[in-house]
Amino acid sequence: QVQLVESGGGLVQAGGSLRLSCAASGRTFSGYDMAWFRQAPGKTRDFVGGIRWRDGSTYYADSLKGRFTISRDNAKNTVALQMNSLKPEDTGVYTCAAGPSRPTTAQGAASLGPFNSWGQGTQVTVSS
Repeated sequence: QVQLVESGGGLVQAGGSLRLSCAASGRTFSGYDMAWFRQAPGKTRDFVGGIRWRDGSTYYADSLKGRFTISRDNAKNTVALQMNSLKPEDTGVYTCAAGPSRPTTAQGAASLGPFNSWGQGTQVTVSS
């Protein structure tokens, strides 16, 4: 497993942007798929987006396509989530996850992970 630490959360007005970062340590995250999840108050934790180790393919929740972008820097063991045009409903705790990349016939986001390492999360609050 890897240890994950998120940063970059905060308070932003609707329409603004934030960039979250997740730093991995403990072992190289070479070979690991990475993803972001979020949990709004009183709701379940939902998949935001992920990036596959083997080919860099990215997948996003349908409702977030076009506003959120995931990228990774393998040399720095970091993965970032750029969030633009933020809305109040984007408010929540954003958590980074990692899981060993595996050969699979699954498609889309289901082809990532499974995720077995989780960060503590960072709060994002979007005011209206």
